[in-house]
Amino acid sequence: MNTYKLTLIAMLASMAIAGRLVMANIPNVQPVTAIIIIAGFWLGPLAAVIMAFLTTFLSNVFLGMGYWTIWQILSWSIIGLGAGLIGKYWANIPVWMLSIYGFLSGIVYGLIISFTMRVAGQPFWAYYLAGLPMDLNHAASNVIFILVLSPVLGTLFSRYQKKHSLTSV
Repeated sequence: MNTYKLTLIAMLASMAIAGRLVMANIPNVQPVTAIIIIAGFWLGPLAAVIMAFLTTFLSNVFLGMGYWTIWQILSWSIIGLGAGLIGKYWANIPVWMLSIYGFLSGIVYGLIISFTMRVAGQPFWAYYLAGLPMDLNHAASNVIFILVLSPVLGTLFSRYQKKHSLTSV
């Protein structure tokens, strides 16, 4: 991993953090998952995991740190790993298919976060079903963010990939 790629990951993480902070008042509408998916798709699974850690830890410094931070890092890392594997093996998929992955990722994120209540000794199904509308907000916003951000960031990634021989790791 070269300096250029690390700088790119840091800039994407700062974009995700800023988006999360700006949209903190809208329930479960945030660009973080979409940016991690796009970064994982173009930069690889390792980049997505680094993005998940940086974004979660630094944004939770402002929004509130707790035991859920570990679960957020875990869930965004799993989502980013999946996107990285998609990018590695099916690099030519259309944006709408990536947005379907984003929709499913919103549901998976909510499922993983709901396990925090199970670990804390609370009933899982009650918490999960109560949070399902918020998970659907997250899933729908992922679709919108991916459809909006992917063409712009994808163009930048492909342009810089040629210039700096950016490879996915």
